[in-house]
Amino acid sequence: MSDLITSYRSGKMQIPEQMLAWQMFGAGLENLGRGGEPLVIPVPEPGPDQVLARVDAAGLCFSDVKILRLGKDHPRLYGRDLAHDPIVPGHEAALTVVSVGADLTDQFSVGDRFVVQADVFYKGVNLAFGYMLPGALEQFVLLGDELLRGDEGLYLIPVQPATGYAEAALSEPWACVVHAYGTDFRRQLAPGGVTWVIAADGGEDFTLGVLSEADEGPATILVSSVPGPLGDELQAAAEKWGAQLEEVTLTDDQTVADFQAEVAPDGFNDIILLGSPGAQLIAAAAAALGREGALVLVTDKRLPEPAEIDLGRIHYDYLRYLGCRGPDISPAYTASRHPRPAAGGSALIVGGGGPMGQMHVQLGLESMPGPQVVVATDISLERLGTVGEQFGPVAEERGKQLICLNPQELGPEEFDHRLREIAPEGFDDVVVMVPVPSLALQSAQYVAPGGVVNFFAGMPRGTMAQVDLSPIALDNVRFTGTSGSRPSDLELTLHMSEAGELSPNRSVAAIGGIEAAHDGMRAVQDGSVPGKIVIYPQIEGLPLTRLDELPERLPEVAAQLGSGNTWTNEAEIALLAHFLG
Repeated sequence: MSDLITSYRSGKMQIPEQMLAWQMFGAGLENLGRGGEPLVIPVPEPGPDQVLARVDAAGLCFSDVKILRLGKDHPRLYGRDLAHDPIVPGHEAALTVVSVGADLTDQFSVGDRFVVQADVFYKGVNLAFGYMLPGALEQFVLLGDELLRGDEGLYLIPVQPATGYAEAALSEPWACVVHAYGTDFRRQLAPGGVTWVIAADGGEDFTLGVLSEADEGPATILVSSVPGPLGDELQAAAEKWGAQLEEVTLTDDQTVADFQAEVAPDGFNDIILLGSPGAQLIAAAAAALGREGALVLVTDKRLPEPAEIDLGRIHYDYLRYLGCRGPDISPAYTASRHPRPAAGGSALIVGGGGPMGQMHVQLGLESMPGPQVVVATDISLERLGTVGEQFGPVAEERGKQLICLNPQELGPEEFDHRLREIAPEGFDDVVVMVPVPSLALQSAQYVAPGGVVNFFAGMPRGTMAQVDLSPIALDNVRFTGTSGSRPSDLELTLHMSEAGELSPNRSVAAIGGIEAAHDGMRAVQDGSVPGKIVIYPQIEGLPLTRLDELPERLPEVAAQLGSGNTWTNEAEIALLAHFLG
């Protein structure tokens, strides 16, 4: 390795007085920077309990586009006055420490490398790196209390010296993908929470099953029209858990919303509906759930009609829709499999040609054992072509089958026929990458009994849809969704990458210097680049460049690409050597 790259990696440098930064002053690309250019702003000096980090690589994400579209109305910006208090977007970051405050020299050193856990919680509030906190689309970033001493401690994950900068930055979006499969729902009623059990009609033989054997349970249990034997079980469980048990009656004057306001102002943790509840009751119960709440349907009959539910809350609030036929309630919790891709099964990635969709395809193929068949759908021939070129060899190497389908090209009937031909019993995992309610519901019909529908695409809260929830109970199907990741997910993803179990570099489709971020955001917004875009903020003068353009523009970098024009750490070193020399 050249002295130049060794010196760069050390983090020892003359810190400039000014830097380039993409500040965002409102909604729309026209409000990112000024006149399509980054601003020149002072490089901040760290205080005694702060750290200054150099931004080495920043991945662009469709979540950044959502911020641009919504501006101050984005739910994570809390109505911030961007015109007078702009943000710096970018949450997929590889950092190197270049200056350490006097009080932190025993904890950090110049040259330390980190990736940022973007979902930052500080004093109970989600501030998020690249949202409320300054993000990665600047050349240097100041790290303070929120990231260094947040609610979960340090929101920086150490990176091995040999790990590439793009490889590290893309661990953040990869952690979101890993988290989508790795997060598991609790197998009991929420300890310390509020549970409501409602019997919609008759049924004397319902039972808690193994749920009653848990050592801890809810602090409050409401029961409505619950049959005698189950009522006795709940009474005994409440005494065991030290819970308050209260019988309530739903009338026209006392609604679900009224009881929520009175008993569970933050929402119920569990609402269990027994029998055949009507659509109005299901909708009201779903609306009354709190974050990470569960709506549990227990019935052996088809529900009389679809119910209106908020698809956005499944993703952003981690709501779970669970169920079983009964009369034992516990299988709704205990029989729901861990949501990792089903081993030896089949996975349907709807919108699999986009950057994040490709990651789901790649994870399915690289996971061992993981699914045997992975189907990627997309309406873009170019994107599907990229999926085949990039991941066809991976599927062949792992002895798996990758199938790419374009629903627009096939037409509705042939597309439906092909999916049912590939998976006659349905897909074990259906991952929805397109934030379109009608497409999400259409995709859910292809899930197999016992399967999981993952609403990975973030539809806004308040995206209401009429949904037939019968399969939740009759076929033990689970509706789930996740937003972001946790520090443990990022640690796991980095470990998998550094151990060679994942290849984040394979996701890279285009690169650029700091000035290219504006064009990069436009490309993400338009979907014109079939893969991830990585910005190198320390490089100036490199426009947005697709990897297939490198042979003409930067032949010495192109010479270091991997098979199929894939990005490599060697290509990154050649890039840095060209521009920083």
